[in-house]
Amino acid sequence: MFEMLKKIAKYPRVTGNYPKEPLDKSGFVGRPEINPDKCSLCGECERRCPSSAVVLNNTEKTAGINIDECIFCGLCEEICPEDAVKMSHEIELAVKNREELRVSPLVIEERDIPSEDYEVLCGRVKDKIMKKFGRSLQIREVDAGSCNGCDYEINALNNPLNDVDRLGIHFVASPRHADMLLVTGTASRNMELALVKTYNAAPDPKLVVAVGACACSGGIFRDNYAVRNGIDCIVPVDVYIPGCPPRPPAILYGILKAIDRI
Repeated sequence: MFEMLKKIAKYPRVTGNYPKEPLDKSGFVGRPEINPDKCSLCGECERRCPSSAVVLNNTEKTAGINIDECIFCGLCEEICPEDAVKMSHEIELAVKNREELRVSPLVIEERDIPSEDYEVLCGRVKDKIMKKFGRSLQIREVDAGSCNGCDYEINALNNPLNDVDRLGIHFVASPRHADMLLVTGTASRNMELALVKTYNAAPDPKLVVAVGACACSGGIFRDNYAVRNGIDCIVPVDVYIPGCPPRPPAILYGILKAIDRI
């Protein structure tokens, strides 16, 4: 008993309270944003973007960034001669409709998520999962041809800091036991059939979440002979989580958002 108390005192609780409590995003690199007052439409960011995510419209004098294609590398901020591009700290970017990530305005308004939304997500998330499935949420992670960056972040969901088990969310080894498929990668030609078989093996009702720029749009490999432009070319997708790779809280945000899709 004494040894147990000594261990508790020596190793304090490290598990975060997200999403019940908002994140401290000051250390996160989020989506890039363009300041319309500074942008001169010189086109330097569009020419240099490795994933061709920057879109300039010289006719309408506008510029925008397709977040589903963006890899959050920060090069646009680095090379902008007008200092018009800044990397924000916003990482909660998961959406149910991919078109919401394909923006044309210069600046996407910052999301102001009230505290009660976090309470709905976390305080009642176990009840919500129980109501939807009658038990905990079972997830099968599928690598459809990724670089493993997104897979590392998904693995981090199980570490002591994020600890998704506290929300009644568990990973399983077989799609036959899964309620949700968490898919990473571009859906390469060699993995296309495997993804289809995995999707068909999962029982209905099921959810599919695309994790990372590659799964959302093909990322920097888009329009390549060996890949598909996002997994929605093969299987229906319920939620898109952009990023390269998205942080564990961003993935958790997308998973919780997907629960409402059924």
